[in-house]
Amino acid sequence: MRQFVTIAVNAFMELVRQPVFLLLMTSSAAFEIFLATPFYFAFGDEPKLVKNSVMAVMLLAGLFGAVLSASASLAREIRSGTALAVLSKPVGRAQFLLAKYVGLMGALTLLTYVNLVAALLASRMAFDAYGSTDMLALGIFAGGMVAAYLLGGFSNFFLRRPFVSDAVFGIILMVTVAFVVINFFGKKGESQPFATGVDWRLVPAAVLVLFALWILAGLALTCSTRLDMLPTLAICSGLFLLGLMSNYLFAEKVKAGSWWASTLYTITPNWQHFWLADALDSGKSTFHWGYVGKAFAYVVCYVGAVLALGVMLFEDRELS
Repeated sequence: MRQFVTIAVNAFMELVRQPVFLLLMTSSAAFEIFLATPFYFAFGDEPKLVKNSVMAVMLLAGLFGAVLSASASLAREIRSGTALAVLSKPVGRAQFLLAKYVGLMGALTLLTYVNLVAALLASRMAFDAYGSTDMLALGIFAGGMVAAYLLGGFSNFFLRRPFVSDAVFGIILMVTVAFVVINFFGKKGESQPFATGVDWRLVPAAVLVLFALWILAGLALTCSTRLDMLPTLAICSGLFLLGLMSNYLFAEKVKAGSWWASTLYTITPNWQHFWLADALDSGKSTFHWGYVGKAFAYVVCYVGAVLALGVMLFEDRELS
């Protein structure tokens, strides 16, 4: 168990030290806030447009994060020989792969948390044609991001600590602080009840997106046992697009009794289970935490099957 925890922690820290991870976290959160600043002239549907857009950014950022992190965590270690050095110890290949997945889950959870905080803030900042940009919230959020980078630079220069990982943890801290501070004030700086205007239904929606990212991470890690980053990205992107269209492609044929359609419909991840923007659009609480629990059970079963396939592929992989 100690070896499993050590490998998982090392995998997690290695991922958050990747410059691309810091760049992805910063750019996705900043872009979500940007989506709540311009005038759209959408005839009263601006808040709905902003919420749909930030959820899409959260999902796409997680897709790239899952593939890039899986490739950095496993494929690169196989090429460099690090995996062979670890497996020369009393560590099984299944234990090594599962520990890598746990570290990957932790990194994606941090990425989704920062994007969720930015999405909640964007839901509060969204305005219709008669409103105006929340410059106070925009300034505080931008100041928090700059402060996070300054903290990373300070620790790197004076304490000789890694800049990227400290900047990542600084972003997590400062974005949280900025969110709390912003929600005590209105657009003009007047005090208000905490989190006025925040759409908290984004929280279970973001948890469902995180579940989808965990499935993508399992698929990417399984592909990384045999392939490099670009083929892994191509396969995961293809499965992502196929899963979005699975109801259209297979559902009617399954009802007609087609065995091949039933097989493909079963093994293809149905992302519609995790994308419930329509519930946010309708303005009604049409899904609850009970549904999130059922989705989690689906994730456990699907990821378990994918990782079992990954272990099979990894067992006979030549590492020398």
